[in-house]
Amino acid sequence: MKNQNSITDVPGILVGQVDDPVGLTGCTVIICDDPAVGGVDQRGGAPGTRETDLLNPVNLVNKVNAILLAGGSAFGLDAVTGVMKYFKEKKIGFNAGNVKVPIVPAAILFDLAIGDPNAQPNAEMGYQACLAACDDPPLQGNYGAGCGATVGKLFGSGQAMKSGIGTASIHIGGGIIVGAIVAVNAFGDVIEPATGQILAGTRSTKLGPLQLGSAGYFANTLESMRSLVGRTVMGLAGKSNTVIGVVASNAKFDKAQTTKVAQMAQDGLSRCIRPAHTMMDGDTIFALSTGRKSADVSTVGAWAAEALSQAILNAVKSAESLAGLPGLKS
Repeated sequence: MKNQNSITDVPGILVGQVDDPVGLTGCTVIICDDPAVGGVDQRGGAPGTRETDLLNPVNLVNKVNAILLAGGSAFGLDAVTGVMKYFKEKKIGFNAGNVKVPIVPAAILFDLAIGDPNAQPNAEMGYQACLAACDDPPLQGNYGAGCGATVGKLFGSGQAMKSGIGTASIHIGGGIIVGAIVAVNAFGDVIEPATGQILAGTRSTKLGPLQLGSAGYFANTLESMRSLVGRTVMGLAGKSNTVIGVVASNAKFDKAQTTKVAQMAQDGLSRCIRPAHTMMDGDTIFALSTGRKSADVSTVGAWAAEALSQAILNAVKSAESLAGLPGLKS
């Protein structure tokens, strides 16, 4: 049993990533070796998604082939076409009689403010991500859907910090593994839950003598939102945000239970990001159950939240400085 602190520790889960280091965007595909039961929980006022209605427990299709996370705002949904092509070539998908239709839910984030706004994930990028998919731990930081991710944008992208994509896993006993992968592109600040300290977020100034970690370096988004300046800029605050991710386990759950895991996993987002689920965010968390182990849904959901928290922290800690924005890694 693998223990690499990665969502790929969950048996049957593969991850592939492709990114454009010039355009500063990319995509991450999470592939299920065998179709897995899917669920989703979407919060926040600015979502960009595909096939989330299909994951409602009252609807027909129970299992998915892959989930795509991408940059590029709504343009990035085009990358799903490449994922569909990959599975179509392999004749994998929902059996609709005369054709098998690949089931690929997706969510996007807005990264057009940091790189080339005309560089967006496309079908070829989605296809190449599938070809690259494997069970090795995915690269963290400025890769895949996290290539152009940033956090802390109350005062605009110029006072933000670089973020990225992160992953984590937890062995919770009884042979059950819970893993998470998340691209962190939040409006708010990323907090260390154990201390309440801001790790990455809105900086008090674009430039100046302050060093990362020094007093006054962070504006503190939550506190700033109730100041006169914060209230003034809230109406102008960019809509270039959203945290998107996947939690997976090797538990045997139906679609309603898997959806519950996705809902509970959102608590991990709230612990690490302040504020979370704003009208400027489209926070979307998918859940996958590979269906090999019996488990208690409340236990798995509780630890899914922990895994997502760890993945969020890994995303910002692995982010390198880019496009004039500081990252924690360099």
